[in-house]
Amino acid sequence: MCTIFDKRYPAYLLGFILLFIGAQTVLGARQTTHKRDSLKLFHSYLDSLQNAKSRVFAANQEDMKATQPQQEYDEKYYKLFLPLTFYHAPAIHQLYISYSSGLDEPEDVAQTMVDDVLTQTYLNYPDYVSNSERNIRRAGAIRKNETQLKKQDITFTKHVAPQPEEIEDIPVGILIKKPNFWTFSGDSKLQFLQNYISDNWYKGGESNYSMVGNVTLEANYNNKSKFKWDNKLELKLGFKNSKEDTLHKFKTNNDLIRYTGKVGLQATKNWYYSLQFLAYTQFAKGLKSNDPKTYSDFMSPLDLNLGLGMDYSVNTKDNRLKGSVNLSVLSFHFRYVDRKNLASRHGIIGDHHTLEEFGSQITASLTWNICDQVKWNTRYYMYTTYKNVLMEWENTISLQVSKYISANIFLYPRFDDSTKRDEDYGYFQFTEYSSLGFAYSF
Repeated sequence: MCTIFDKRYPAYLLGFILLFIGAQTVLGARQTTHKRDSLKLFHSYLDSLQNAKSRVFAANQEDMKATQPQQEYDEKYYKLFLPLTFYHAPAIHQLYISYSSGLDEPEDVAQTMVDDVLTQTYLNYPDYVSNSERNIRRAGAIRKNETQLKKQDITFTKHVAPQPEEIEDIPVGILIKKPNFWTFSGDSKLQFLQNYISDNWYKGGESNYSMVGNVTLEANYNNKSKFKWDNKLELKLGFKNSKEDTLHKFKTNNDLIRYTGKVGLQATKNWYYSLQFLAYTQFAKGLKSNDPKTYSDFMSPLDLNLGLGMDYSVNTKDNRLKGSVNLSVLSFHFRYVDRKNLASRHGIIGDHHTLEEFGSQITASLTWNICDQVKWNTRYYMYTTYKNVLMEWENTISLQVSKYISANIFLYPRFDDSTKRDEDYGYFQFTEYSSLGFAYSF
């Protein structure tokens, strides 16, 4: 067709006339057999696309390998696999005389083959054309390849670190709290009791039913820097009323004023170099039933003991057993008796009020919380001049019935070979009582 016409526009007009006549002929034939052959034509269209793709790829494989990468040529064939659209290029290719001349580039060969396939499809299946290139261009969907590299305009700015917000000065009050190295504790009891006293008890007394009050106060200092100072004051006073006693309406059966002070300087973890001071006397007269004689009194005697040695701090991991054991290798014992008629009874010979001795002593004070309701307080004291021995062992077993009610058992054996020997008990003395009453601790 390109050899018959020598001018451009008559050939263009003649191509459109032929295309229109062919389309009308095919359209008339398709209208009569549309329902019957629609499915067959659809599959034929798919097969033709696949065959066209294979034919185009096979024909241009060598040229495409020799020039540019595969992905650049694949872009030429997208028209074959999209929904069928009427493009201008196939019509121009068929109608322009000079369009196919000089096709030396692989890109032009591929474009020519795609246009040929689309032209055959337009002529054979015009009713499957669903869109046109004009509509697509209006929508802006036609892809345009960029041939030049675009550069982005980048402007650099100096990065400045953000400035922190200035906080206004706010007056702040600083409270400096001085550490408190003191600890205070106490225990008080008012008990009703049954009491047994041996006939040779050094303070006198008799077995009876009575009442006793007991107060224990402690103030301890420990600066956690190898220095401690312990202070303990024990006050105990009990009265009884015996029907058998016709001379005394009331008598004391428990009478004690005792202070224990101890200064320690830490040597190792639990050992301290210590200086212990012990002082004890009683409140009132010590009497026996139906006996006018006074066996002891306030400041008669008054015992003072100063011991230098080592102190061991006891504290188990579960904190159930606490206390201390003091070993005073060098101890000075001073005794004062205000009543001269009682001096000889308390070991003072001659017309004197005082007695001075040197010796050694052991003092152990322990508290064992057996369980939440049962507690055992024990105090062991032994002093010896290496001629005479004084030993005291006080034991108090407390059963906490409720918050303010407790039951107590008190056992107190004593040994003193500086006194007159008793025919039945020898140098041993013993007192005990059991009681039930009020108790308060802090």
